[in-house]
Amino acid sequence: MTLFTERHGIRNAVERTFIITVEKYFLLLDCCTKYYKNLIHMFYQEEHHDFTAKDYTVFSRKKFQYRIKSKIPSLYCDEYGQIATPEVCDEYDQYALLDLIEFVAQNIKDIYERWNSKYKDFIYTDELETSEVFLDYQKEINDIFEESGLQYMLTDDKIIERIVDDSTLAQSGSSVISAIPNKSTRDILQESISMYKNPRPEIHKNAVEKIWDALESLKTHYPEIEKNQFDEKLAIKMSNGDEKIKAIIKTELSQLGNIGNNFRIRHFNATQIESADERHYDYFFNRCLALIVLAIKYMA
Repeated sequence: MTLFTERHGIRNAVERTFIITVEKYFLLLDCCTKYYKNLIHMFYQEEHHDFTAKDYTVFSRKKFQYRIKSKIPSLYCDEYGQIATPEVCDEYDQYALLDLIEFVAQNIKDIYERWNSKYKDFIYTDELETSEVFLDYQKEINDIFEESGLQYMLTDDKIIERIVDDSTLAQSGSSVISAIPNKSTRDILQESISMYKNPRPEIHKNAVEKIWDALESLKTHYPEIEKNQFDEKLAIKMSNGDEKIKAIIKTELSQLGNIGNNFRIRHFNATQIESADERHYDYFFNRCLALIVLAIKYMA
């Protein structure tokens, strides 16, 4: 149900960001904690109730803590070594939290809980083989992302992808990529898009390098011509006889080649430029992808 300011269109827009503040960290970690018990099939310990002389299984937070410290060593822990929300003044790795969200998503299982008796001394927890609870977990995580303006999404594949505004990714589509006849080119393009969606900024530069590899691979589509003749042939096909459009396409192909050679994208040497601003690589990636997606439609 929407709130008053939402219904009447008087709520200020939520700032879209990739930065997970302490407050947002708390909400996301709290959601993860709520579903730890659904990992009992991995982290359990046997308990014995003396009064009823019954054995039962509980979630082992200690085993979980030890495993997570090994699996995600940069995840923030408090002074007692417990997974916790950092304080405002603390340094923390926000991407380690995204790793934790994915870990829970990828291992979550349904459980059935019931009291042992009318005295409610302890709870029996039965492990099930299904994972329908993932849908509840996914919704809660994505609701936090959306409401707090975080540009991430927990996908049906149980991985977190970043959401990039004004990206040509939405137009690329699997149907367009699947039209590429060369499997190697398809694989490179799919890999570059997957890397670009990765939340970690250090991966995005690699995605740009990979998208330029896809562009170079695309130039092998016409085996009857040399690679240096590709720009001319593609420009003719894409222009539909319009000389002005042909000139634009040739210029764009030339400029993309210059970007790939002059920035540290395809080659690495001291004379090349390396931008410290991640947004530049967002621009490079989408500019190159936009041309590739359009070119594919003319390369039959």
